[in-house]
Amino acid sequence: MKIVIIGGTGLIGSKTADRLRRQGHEVIAAAPNTGVNTITGEGLAEALVGASVVIDLANSPSFEDKAVLDFFETSGRNLMAAEKAAAVKHHIALSIVGVDRLPDSGYMRAKVAQEKIIRESGIPYTIVHSTQFMEFLGGIAQSGTVGDTVHLSPAYVQPIASDDVADNMAAVATAAPINGIVEISGPERVRLNELVARFLKARGDTRRVAADPEARYFGAKLEDGSLVSDNNPRLGRITFEQWFATSDRR
Repeated sequence: MKIVIIGGTGLIGSKTADRLRRQGHEVIAAAPNTGVNTITGEGLAEALVGASVVIDLANSPSFEDKAVLDFFETSGRNLMAAEKAAAVKHHIALSIVGVDRLPDSGYMRAKVAQEKIIRESGIPYTIVHSTQFMEFLGGIAQSGTVGDTVHLSPAYVQPIASDDVADNMAAVATAAPINGIVEISGPERVRLNELVARFLKARGDTRRVAADPEARYFGAKLEDGSLVSDNNPRLGRITFEQWFATSDRR
């Protein structure tokens, strides 16, 4: 098959592309730096010619409320229109476990808007809801840092390694559309503040992590179950320790 990956040069996109190419598929890694822009429409129609599957991994360059909503709505509408014209048979999008449970977050509201555009497009689809990536733990720690203390919610998370995400995206791309949601998750459920404390300790970072129930996550206050799935998610195989043990995490 010809498979177009929007955001195909990013973390998940490049790994998903590698997996699909090894299976013998023709993969186009579409991104602004490869001449395909879902906001302006540049190169989009040309990239989709003959495509059977489109995987949308694009992300907004800004997380400001209006900017992120404009990005996902504009990108989504342009992409759906181009896919209809190209007779694409399966649209796949990567979204977030708990996306509809955090309306105080502008980013989550924007992802909900993106999903609505997909559902109403008439194109067969699969939406993959993923828990947070382990690769983002450093950024989460930084976002909660005040002085030498990291303030984070004690809500549960079940982080997943990007390699496990890519495995799942490749599997969905080669399966039939379900016109629904697949949920994927890491193998270990742990409180966010405790996980980040483990991460910082493993890196030799001396910042202290404080459990703060009022701490915000992308602008939203978390409950224990906000970011985890109890809907029989597909579990990844890579634990935090296994992920961290690779040389570029240290």
